[in-house]
Formats: sequence, C-alpha cells, structure tokens
Amino acid sequence: MKNLKYALVLLMGVLLIVNVGGCKRRPRDGRGVGGGTTGVGGLPGDNIFTDGLGPRSAFDGEHIEGQFEAVLFAFDSAQIAEPERWKLEEVAAYMRRNPSVNVIVEGHTDERGSRAYNLSLGERRALAARAYLIGLGIDGSRLQTRSFGAERPVAFGHNEEAWRQNRRSEFIVTR
Repeated sequence: MKNLKYALVLLMGVLLIVNVGGCKRRPRDGRGVGGGTTGVGGLPGDNIFTDGLGPRSAFDGEHIEGQFEAVLFAFDSAQIAEPERWKLEEVAAYMRRNPSVNVIVEGHTDERGSRAYNLSLGERRALAARAYLIGLGIDGSRLQTRSFGAERPVAFGHNEEAWRQNRRSEFIVTR
C-alpha cells in the first residue's frame, strides 16, 4: 500500500512538471499593462492602444473588412517616403466615405535592434502614419496606434528583402 502511495505521488509530480512545462506563456516584452513602455500597445486582448497621449481602451465593436497596403519605411526611419503616401491617401479616402469606422495603425520593424528599440521605432512609425492621416483631414479620435516592433514579421528571411517587408505600418479597420 505504501509503494502505491509513493507511485501515485511520483506520477502526480511528473504530470505537474509536464503540464507546467507545456504551458504557453506570453512573452515578457514590455508591451501591455504595466510593461514599462509608455504608449506601446499590447498583445491581442490587452486592450491597450495609444493616440500618442498615453494608454486608452480599445474600440468597442468588431473588426470589419478593409484591406489596405502597408506603408513601408526605410531602415531605422519613421519618415513616410513620397512613394508610400498614396497608401495613406487611400486609407483617408476610405475613412471619409465611411464615417462610422475607426482605424488602428500598427507599427512594425525588422528584426534588427533590441526589443525596446524596435517597440519604440514601431510606435514612431504608427504615430507618423496617424499624423499624416490627421493632416489629410481625418479626426484623430478615430485613429489609434500600437506597436509590435519585430514581434509580427510578414517575411521570415534574414536578408534585406525580408527586412524591407517587415518595416511597415498596417491598418486595422473597426466599427
């Protein structure tokens, strides 16, 4: 009987270790509530967005269709290049035609640089796109920003072509 008890305790301990080791955990990367990076949005579900003035709650409503081309950026830059501006003009035109929609501008970077630096650069890119949209007449209260830094690449190579595609701002349309 004593050996059975020890076997059960041992089995429970092994199961506990296997279960804990297999748990998926969020990375501690400075995003989201209490992350220590002011003005940087979090992972889906964190409901932290910014408008350049600090944390705000997420939009109420659902995501809707509305695919726009990503605005691409030069290495280590948050400047919107002339050839990329038409993409923002399309977003602004869509928002003027649809006054009930809001847009979340997401900033992304390539993999080079520290996590903190890339989150900051991603935020600057999102804020630059937001500022450009405001300059085109879009009400700033309809625009939110968040940064993912290098956490959500669209291209997985470790070369200039992949890095070029990952240096971007994307647009999520919500009601």
